[in-house]
Amino acid sequence: MALLFFSSARGPAECTLAVSKAVTKFLDEARQLSVTTEIVENVLGDNPNTFRSVLISVEGLQSEQLIQRWLGTIQWICQSPYRPMHKRKNWFIGTTCLKNPSQIVDSSIEFTTMKSSGAGGQHVNKTESAVRATHLATGISVKVQTERSQHANKRLAKLLLAHKLAEYEANTHQQHKATRQQFHYSVPRGNSSLVFYGEKFSEKRH
Repeated sequence: MALLFFSSARGPAECTLAVSKAVTKFLDEARQLSVTTEIVENVLGDNPNTFRSVLISVEGLQSEQLIQRWLGTIQWICQSPYRPMHKRKNWFIGTTCLKNPSQIVDSSIEFTTMKSSGAGGQHVNKTESAVRATHLATGISVKVQTERSQHANKRLAKLLLAHKLAEYEANTHQQHKATRQQFHYSVPRGNSSLVFYGEKFSEKRH
């Protein structure tokens, strides 16, 4: 299993929309390749249906091939949907693969179930499908309610908690933290690994 991180690289609103479009296309390609994906964490943009960043777990026989295709700088060439008179038409986002965190044993985690909150359909607030995982030694906790089943949310919570612990333990060397924070500032403008065009986010084939 790998963790793929999509980032708007502290770009303007158009870049957060590009992240959303890229993630949608990536997930669609993953389904076609029978690659299992889960959105582990996301940071919303200022506009509806946009993201500052998205962290996705990727697993399957063709996962490495898919990840390699998406790594690097992604260019979106499109007139701004938010600023029609804006001259800029090139928007850049980036993806990087984070080091897979070490597995943690269940005995070191306290799992608490609860009802999900917020929008999510008829299952929300009716079943205790949401899961909070707390690492007993550090007190670090995460809450996951993205899936409808408690089992699926528990699995994602454990993965996300392992990622948080890896960041915590490596803090003195700034490994995971630096990877994600610096990545926001360092997405190169140019030499794009993938290029997409227009509102439909159509790929330019080489």
